[in-house]
Amino acid sequence: MQRACAAALLHKGESHIHNPGHSNDDKAALDIIERLGASIDDRGELLIIHSKGIHPVKEEINCGESGLSIRMFTPLAAMCKKQISITGTGSLLTRPMDFFDEILPHLGVSIKSREGKLPLILKGPLVPQSVEVDGSLSSQFLTGLLMAYSAAGASDVSIKVNNLKSRPYIDLTLEVMKQFGMLLPENKSYTEFFFAEVPAKKSDPFPINYTVEGDWSGGAFLLVAGAIAGPVTIRGLDPGSTQADKGILDALMAANAGVAIDAKGISIHPSAMKGFDFDATDCPDLFPPLVALAAYCEGITSIQGVSRLTHKESNRGLTLQEEFGKMGIKIELEHDRMLVYGGGQVKGAKVHSRHDHRIAMACGVAALKAEGEVTIEQANAVKKSYPDFFQDLKKLGGAVSLPFESFNF
Repeated sequence: MQRACAAALLHKGESHIHNPGHSNDDKAALDIIERLGASIDDRGELLIIHSKGIHPVKEEINCGESGLSIRMFTPLAAMCKKQISITGTGSLLTRPMDFFDEILPHLGVSIKSREGKLPLILKGPLVPQSVEVDGSLSSQFLTGLLMAYSAAGASDVSIKVNNLKSRPYIDLTLEVMKQFGMLLPENKSYTEFFFAEVPAKKSDPFPINYTVEGDWSGGAFLLVAGAIAGPVTIRGLDPGSTQADKGILDALMAANAGVAIDAKGISIHPSAMKGFDFDATDCPDLFPPLVALAAYCEGITSIQGVSRLTHKESNRGLTLQEEFGKMGIKIELEHDRMLVYGGGQVKGAKVHSRHDHRIAMACGVAALKAEGEVTIEQANAVKKSYPDFFQDLKKLGGAVSLPFESFNF
């Protein structure tokens, strides 16, 4: 959804976005593209976006708590000559943004930051040049550069990337760019993205039509819920998607969960599950649902990629260890590996989301078969990505009460 918003902003014409999201991150992206010059006609299940490119009508954009928005829209905002201030809220204010301090000056953009943190003040226009970037922290920085280079008509320049993480998310970016008719680079094994000569511009009077895929990141929690306390059938998730988090299917199968996929959707039911090994380096957002799953698997589960968890809404490795520890689940962190000791009884407890949407959802899923009541403080953090999560659990039969700040199971 956020990538589609960015592509619609860059598309000079009309874009129809079907099945739009309504999470806080989605709302932040829509607000950003309006401030950068797009107009939006919201018709519920259809957004009609008109854009003439980037022509800011405000001097500041606020990315909320969206890590993708700050990393994707910063290079896009840098394409214009106006000075733009970019800020955010909550944990985003503490996340490192020194990537932009290092890269944007090489592209003709002046930038000031708070010692590598928000707010950022920048002034373009961005001029594509051949650069080399570090892809180890997040692929989202590269997403922003790819879109900006494409929209700026990059020619005979390349972006070289060292140690790129989360490659499937770059596949998703390139797929969205393709569907919006954007100039695509040559992908040289994810180590270099080369923009050749700009082809002659074709006039295209027709609007872009784009349907937002079902979100595997949110769907992963419902699939794990089905494995723990199902049966559940989920529709709207594409097994052929480029989204990294469809890897939850591999984890469920490795755990011996009862999974069946057919034309009607993905059905999952409880079974005798066992500890499993899984590498989440390229899909770190799966750690929280994987830990909830592992809590109900007999034996030890090993999950690789803990180093990717430090700069999230919370330090998720430590947060998962501490909050699941309150529910009686032992978790050990060994360098880049997490060990979850499952098979025991998940206990009722009072836990805290740490203002992290995925921690709140993971605790909610783990609570479904706990021996006592689980209270999740600051559970409204789910509004960031999946505002209907607890209501959906309730529809599935979960015993959920919904007070203002805490959700009880």
